[in-house]
Amino acid sequence: MIQDNELKLVIGAGEYHNNHGWIHTEEDELNLLDLQLWKHQFAENSITAILAEHVWEHLTYEEGIEAAKICYTFLKPSGYIRCAVPDGFFQNEAYQRIVQIGGPGPKDHPAASHISVYNYKILKTMFETAFFEVKLLEYCDENGEFHCHHWNGKDGVIFRSKKYDSRNQGDQLSFPSLIIDAIKIAT
Repeated sequence: MIQDNELKLVIGAGEYHNNHGWIHTEEDELNLLDLQLWKHQFAENSITAILAEHVWEHLTYEEGIEAAKICYTFLKPSGYIRCAVPDGFFQNEAYQRIVQIGGPGPKDHPAASHISVYNYKILKTMFETAFFEVKLLEYCDENGEFHCHHWNGKDGVIFRSKKYDSRNQGDQLSFPSLIIDAIKIAT
């Protein structure tokens, strides 16, 4: 578990400030693809944890790898990215319309800037390409079956999850996320 005095960062915090004691940032403050901005604000190997809830779907696959590599540079050994994206394998037509590339409708809808829809295989490969070890926390498989492995909110709360989203309580799953921990391997 991470300690209170460690550097913990939320990328694209938006309206969700579920992580007390974390630094909450927006794209204009800390762009995932701007290495110089990261260098200006952080030392290499200085960040314990990065949380990105529904951010990576706004990047292409190649940009996702590049962003992961930048994060890798600034994470401490054994540090991690807790990443959540819409789940491309969740078998619900209404959900897939909302999370689809380009979004469901108006240009001002947050999903209008979705560039990618990921499933666990693609997201896992993306982060492994950037040298991370990946642990799947919540995801649907190719058959739409939901899998959930124990994870601790003290290590980063993902609001849009089975664990914390009121839409997903009980046996009904309405708005899940594909959630991973991408861990920087200690060398």
